[in-house]
Amino acid sequence: MSYPGHSLSARLRAETRAAHDAAQRSGFLDALAAGRLPISAYAELAAQHWFIYEALELAAALMADDPVAGAFVAPELHRLPALEADLIFLYGPGWQHRIEALPATTTYCARLREVASARAPGFVAHHYTRYLGDLSGGQYLGPAIARAYGLAVDGHRFFVFAGVDPFAFRARYRQMLDTLNWPRSQERMFLAEVGEAYRLNISVLTELKERWS
Repeated sequence: MSYPGHSLSARLRAETRAAHDAAQRSGFLDALAAGRLPISAYAELAAQHWFIYEALELAAALMADDPVAGAFVAPELHRLPALEADLIFLYGPGWQHRIEALPATTTYCARLREVASARAPGFVAHHYTRYLGDLSGGQYLGPAIARAYGLAVDGHRFFVFAGVDPFAFRARYRQMLDTLNWPRSQERMFLAEVGEAYRLNISVLTELKERWS
């Protein structure tokens, strides 16, 4: 689908609306938010996030000096320290030996290593999909999970983006996207990879749902 004359951020929203809605309909996150699953299901979600963000934040370190991708690297968004604190709380000090990447997560991480560590459109696609999705979704999901499982601060630090105004950050991010001077081929690559990132995320949520249903 093409949207001639529309900004990149507007085209992005239009072309990914169906994928975004599909992710929301996965059912696993709703079940967690309602407290219908054991806390171990939430712990496994946190573990899968750790594998994904380890790959993405390694890509961010590699792409930090890229003239385009580097502008999107935002250390204030980095999730690994928060995830590791959550995993210590959820699994104990030996959490590294108690977590395992699901097959869908392994596929997701392989894609991140392939495209997000080498090309700006691939990196920005996965950076946008992951960070802005968790920044936005975390405004609802984080408090809901905290209530459902009786968590105060420990255990859901992943959802707390300290010092980040979600509305201002999203507006600035859209502005950055709209000022990119990519040729059409790179814009198409970016939009296609955002779609792939959504698909990979949905696969992880689907596998989690199957394991805990």
